[in-house]
Amino acid sequence: MNKILSLFRKITPFQIITSGFLLVILLGSLLLYLPLSRAGDSPCSYLDALFTSTSAVCVTGLVVHNTGTYWSTFGHGVLAVLIQIGGLGVITVAITFSLLSGKKIGLRTRDLMQNAIGAPQLGGIIRFTRFLLLFTLLAESAGAFLLAPGFIRRYGVGNGIAKSFFHSISAFCNAGFDTLDKNGTFASLTRYSADLVVNLVIMLLIIIGGLGFFTWKDLIRNRFRWKNLKMQTRLILTTTALLILVPAIVFFFFQFTQGSLKERILMSLFQSVTTRTAGFNTADIGSLKEGSRLIMILLMLVGGSPGSTAGGIKTTTGAVLLLVLIRNIRRNRNIRVFGRTIPEESIQEAYTVFFLYLILFLTGSLVLSALEEFSMLDCMFECASALGTVGLSTGITASLGAVSKLILIFFMYFGRVGGLTLAYAALQTTRPNSGKLPEAHVMIG
Repeated sequence: MNKILSLFRKITPFQIITSGFLLVILLGSLLLYLPLSRAGDSPCSYLDALFTSTSAVCVTGLVVHNTGTYWSTFGHGVLAVLIQIGGLGVITVAITFSLLSGKKIGLRTRDLMQNAIGAPQLGGIIRFTRFLLLFTLLAESAGAFLLAPGFIRRYGVGNGIAKSFFHSISAFCNAGFDTLDKNGTFASLTRYSADLVVNLVIMLLIIIGGLGFFTWKDLIRNRFRWKNLKMQTRLILTTTALLILVPAIVFFFFQFTQGSLKERILMSLFQSVTTRTAGFNTADIGSLKEGSRLIMILLMLVGGSPGSTAGGIKTTTGAVLLLVLIRNIRRNRNIRVFGRTIPEESIQEAYTVFFLYLILFLTGSLVLSALEEFSMLDCMFECASALGTVGLSTGITASLGAVSKLILIFFMYFGRVGGLTLAYAALQTTRPNSGKLPEAHVMIG
């Protein structure tokens, strides 16, 4: 017994986080594998159930079966729960039940929560958890309320309300799952490409969920006053705005050149917003120009912001790397932004995350292109979508072989848990450098 307790104490918070996500994925796959989860008599392999469960828990949205027609009402309920758990985080959900039951939250649990959500400090972590839960409840309820009238008109009261909540949860958690398709295709929200309410509500939920809970906490505490916001909040807001507006302008002038002005604007904005981890689409991704798909690949790899429901390398990582480039070109000593200096530790972490994602992305794309009879661009798109936990696809997901699906399952898991978290979990202990070796100059460039 003492050995078991000693072993438990040696488990790091990062190992608990990674194991927690894995256990929920496995439990979800078993539930989806049940005949009760399917709408008809269609067969379902365990690999497909595992793929769908991973996609839901990792809030990705890649699917091998039509979500609206293949899964039953029970299956949709399982997916909604898995998406909610994945969006909030397994540890957050577990601590929520502890709070509701009135249990005292110990120091180890608080430390676990801090690592799970990436909180800058341990103090006030329980208050922040309460804020996170309340904010999520209000955002998803408001989204469902706004979506309900249109869905009720099309699907009836009961089914319309159910779809409103499902899509509100899916959008806020940046999951991209939808249950609207009735024609056997993966059309997502293409039938709503000109619907102002659906477009705006879904986009707002995606942006709100993707900005991160720390960002919203800072905004609300400072009453949205720009000068009082933290440097990280300002950096996130600025980067997010640029990543939405610049691609939207490109899409408007070079991709969506047909249709009414309203529809062109909505489609350009929607594809720009959803590409950074949401997975919904109002345009047929497979028919887009290669240049547009390449832009979407880059956006998918960037993803959302830290402490959010989104994946990717994160907006702050991309911003820091760009600032490093500017600093090196100008030959400055430090990176200064919004009156603050970014520490070297953050820069090194940004490099680490970027190269982890880049190596996996390129390796996965090469392997998929070798295994499957699809173009390299399609394989790159699929890998970027899985790594960024986006869920957009050119339509090849269902046709992939078993090995390719397993690769994407790992990519989705890696993208949701986080590269650094997974690395820290694998490397439980590190050996400190015993000394510094002589320096040697390396010619660069």
